Amino acid sequence: MTFKKRLYALQIKTKFNFDDNLKNIENISKNCGESAIIVTPEVAVSGFCYQRMNEASEFSKSATERLIKASEDKTIVTTMIEKYNNKYYNNLKVFSRGVMVHKQTKSKLFPLGDEHNHFNAGKEGEICLFDIDGIKCGALNCFELRFPHLWELVRGASIIFVPGQWGRERKEHWESLTRALAIANQAFVICADSANDTMAKGSAIISPFGVVIKDDKREVVSSEVDLNEVQKMRKYINVGLV
Repeated sequence: MTFKKRLYALQIKTKFNFDDNLKNIENISKNCGESAIIVTPEVAVSGFCYQRMNEASEFSKSATERLIKASEDKTIVTTMIEKYNNKYYNNLKVFSRGVMVHKQTKSKLFPLGDEHNHFNAGKEGEICLFDIDGIKCGALNCFELRFPHLWELVRGASIIFVPGQWGRERKEHWESLTRALAIANQAFVICADSANDTMAKGSAIISPFGVVIKDDKREVVSSEVDLNEVQKMRKYINVGLV
């Protein structure tokens, strides 16, 4: 018996206007069809707008409500800037079937991008498995991909989400690490990177065997996958995953 899902990795530009960025995500999501799973690049609505952090955090309130609505018949994974107790956080959120089913704060802040000067880090323990339509899922936020001990926290997931704003000079790292994550965890990986000029692109759907579907010329990379491949791979090469 097959258990198929249509997966989407967005490869979009983040522009100055927050509302335009959100409308683009909403419009793309609307065309993805029922039960789709969609991953956007990291902070796709605002970008790392260090001079507009308060504005971005305020906009995240309405963005959350709109993405809850946009996810009524599907799943949307993104990250956004939010403010609590006068501190800013980069929060990964999973919206599914009209509910926010999971949230985790970015625990590893990228020093070359000065993230540590603008954000507070979350706790690694927030990275955990969660359920979407009966599927075990997990997520790593961009720079977290570089820390193998965090891969253990999503061990057992059938699908792992990786939103990113990964620089083009490290494109090979992004593509190597996301593929390795899929192979090591014997899981599907949906990784979504920005299409802005300084970014690596490389958004992809990667199978548990390490087969990569990507196209740097497209705004949307998609594939219908059979989730039974996860269990087949784990039986084929048994590394203790179930």
